[in-house]
Amino acid sequence: MSIHKGHRERLKNRMFREGLQGFAPHEALELLLCFAIPQRDVNPLAHQLLNAFGSLSGALEASPEELMRCPGVGANTAALLAMMPQLAGYYMRDKLRERPVLQNATDAGGYCRTLFFGLAYETVYLICLDAQARVIHPALLQQGTIDESAVYARDVMETALRHNAHTVVLAHNHPGGTPLPSPADYEVTKMVIETLAVVGIAVCDHIIVADGDFFSMAQQHMMQRGLLVDAKEFEFRVKNITLPLRKTAREDAPGIGRYEGFENA
Repeated sequence: MSIHKGHRERLKNRMFREGLQGFAPHEALELLLCFAIPQRDVNPLAHQLLNAFGSLSGALEASPEELMRCPGVGANTAALLAMMPQLAGYYMRDKLRERPVLQNATDAGGYCRTLFFGLAYETVYLICLDAQARVIHPALLQQGTIDESAVYARDVMETALRHNAHTVVLAHNHPGGTPLPSPADYEVTKMVIETLAVVGIAVCDHIIVADGDFFSMAQQHMMQRGLLVDAKEFEFRVKNITLPLRKTAREDAPGIGRYEGFENA
């Protein structure tokens, strides 16, 4: 048995006995790298990645392209590392049940946190719901750069009709920022509402996720019965919101009522 193989076996056996709680960040990353890079000492690479990205979470949240710029990181290794945060989000959604019910902003915000878990680039989802407010499918509309993303009316219409949506929740994230909506977010919300109104599909909320918080336009009375306030009212409400939003995200907080338009939800 080689020295490296013996070290790998010891790492795996330690994980079996103790779990990962006692592992240092470089040890946890080293164990993960063992599954992508056979028969090589991956300890130096684990330290290299931590130095390059600042932390274990930083390394896992890096894009495959960024990872492959590091010497010794090939496509398989980059795919494994970049997959881990998304796999964790997949796990959390699965724990919420296969088809969770989004009856209000608390339900929708909690679900959306799992969609954006670990993503370091802006992503937009159209969450299609049935008549009982159950999730039919979280449809990926757009993946952008870290600070911008484009959403098109044709894609919104095709997505909602393809999944036979009764209503939808629009959702996106602000990587590295706050969950407060921007003027661009307002315009996207307006476009989605107007687009889907043509076919009788209501937008019951727009959820924005950032840094563990979520912002609900419906909860903050920017949307009521699928209609959006005007731009001046929107700007006024944004200016008068106090951060952090965690205090307003409780189930007993004002403004967390049930979404309308569902059958026995």
